[in-house]
Amino acid sequence: MIKRVFRQMLFTQIVSAMTVMICMVIDSIMIGRFLGVDAMTAYGLASPVLLVFAAFGSMLSAGIQVFCGKAMGNGDMNETNAGFSSSVVIVTAVSLTGVLAVLLFTSPLCVLLGAGDPVPENKVFFMTVDYIRGFIIGAPAFLFAQIMVPYMQISGQRTRLVVAVAAMTVSDILFDILNVFVVKQNTFGMGLASSLSYYIAFVIGIVYFFKKNCMFRFKIKLVKLKCCLSLLKEGIPTVINQISLVLLVFTLNKILLDVGGNSAVAAYSVISSVGNLCYCFGSGIGSVALLLASIFYTDEDRTELRSLVRTMSFYAVILNIAVTGAVLALADPLAVLFMAENENVASIAAAGLRIFSLSLLPCGLNTSLKNYYQGIRRIVFSESISVMQNFALTAAGAFLLSRFFGVTGAWFGFLFGESLTLVILSVFVFLRKKHFALNAETYAFLPDGFGAKEGEYAEWTVRSLEESVEASRMCEEFCRSRGETPRDCKLIALCVEEIANNIVLHGFRKDSKGKKHSADIRLTFKSGKRVIRIRDDCTHFDPLRYFELHESDDPASHIGIRMVMKSVKTANYVHSLGLNNLTLIL
Repeated sequence: MIKRVFRQMLFTQIVSAMTVMICMVIDSIMIGRFLGVDAMTAYGLASPVLLVFAAFGSMLSAGIQVFCGKAMGNGDMNETNAGFSSSVVIVTAVSLTGVLAVLLFTSPLCVLLGAGDPVPENKVFFMTVDYIRGFIIGAPAFLFAQIMVPYMQISGQRTRLVVAVAAMTVSDILFDILNVFVVKQNTFGMGLASSLSYYIAFVIGIVYFFKKNCMFRFKIKLVKLKCCLSLLKEGIPTVINQISLVLLVFTLNKILLDVGGNSAVAAYSVISSVGNLCYCFGSGIGSVALLLASIFYTDEDRTELRSLVRTMSFYAVILNIAVTGAVLALADPLAVLFMAENENVASIAAAGLRIFSLSLLPCGLNTSLKNYYQGIRRIVFSESISVMQNFALTAAGAFLLSRFFGVTGAWFGFLFGESLTLVILSVFVFLRKKHFALNAETYAFLPDGFGAKEGEYAEWTVRSLEESVEASRMCEEFCRSRGETPRDCKLIALCVEEIANNIVLHGFRKDSKGKKHSADIRLTFKSGKRVIRIRDDCTHFDPLRYFELHESDDPASHIGIRMVMKSVKTANYVHSLGLNNLTLIL
């Protein structure tokens, strides 16, 4: 079931990861084709500002995934809503402060970015100022769109996500064309076009949060300093990742200006634009891994964590090999698409794209693993991977190789940094686990004693009434092997059968596309507790709420759920990721 959920989440997560990047790519294409090399250089110099805002949005988005993952793993919707309410307040405060600060200090900021002095003959400086001012208007929508993504993933609003991104893309293209051929506001118009498209995506997304069936509720009384700090703290590994990227862009701009001049920087803008889209596949896999790892780690589910490592690694390899092949084959037309009017820059960019594409496979694995490690609380390790791959090793490789091979050497810095990061990551895991093996158990990197050990749990998948009966029989046998009394063995097995039968009889239905459903059942004996956990992919149904509503009915009715609820000490239910998740402590 988790593999299916991963696949379902992956598509929309990749698409939503492109929320920022698509507009940046469209802008760079239009700027390169219609506004010239100076405008493209200005766009490249302005990109660290865009990345800083993206860094904060990504930090909070990751914090939301970890915070809500832990809360939902515990079945605590009140804590989940506290995270939701706090994140809304944080984004409101930061976006307004950021917009004001950038508008007040745009000129000194551009000098710092390397745009030169504000003298009349320096066109690049004024183009950089204009683009930043146009973009910053959309910063509030830009940030809100980023934090809406994890909430909409959790609540299963994947179609709305895709629609929002599609609308944003189409509107950005239309606004860019309008700017180039009608309004003619140069780089300011390009930045403003992106801003307007972000607001369109924001409006489409925010409609869900005002609906009655929205699982999240904004409550100002739930906003606490502790909760805000927790959200930010959980997202620190991601902001370190983004800051590393900002430093890398800044450093590579300096290196390329030194060894290749404005043409090399313009070519790097092309590579960055294409590369940012390529990275969406790895970051999409990583985002799904982060959320699922947070939930499964809280649930102490070693089996699902191993399965998650296998699944995310498989998709990281397959997707990034496909993307690498596409970039290698399309390097020339992609470069021309951006820089049709400058053959020299297009030639440099095409060569750079081919070399850069070789780094995508190790990059995808690094990104997936570091997000997974963040989800299982290996925070320092996750942060170290970010710094190595996104700045330290890549920048060092680019600097050293550019001394010998010029601009070509700088491009090889990407492959050098990502490959060496993967090697160092693997060696560290092998040494800490004291085991050299390229398997999911090793790379899962779980603490000794984590979760239930072999013999302390049993798992079954139910797809029919027959399998429900068989799961009950095997459950009874497992309880006997654990030394339970015959009465308790029968009672626990009966609980499992009743829950499974209800899911099969009332939850399983083939939809219009012929989709089949299943339920995963896990029985765990640990620390003196007997815990049943059930996940199914049927229509949203809260058995705890249902029991509350019908508790006073005729005692002979709903006898199955009554029997189960009378047998439990604690029960938690949460609907997330499109799944019903029920945990019963007997």
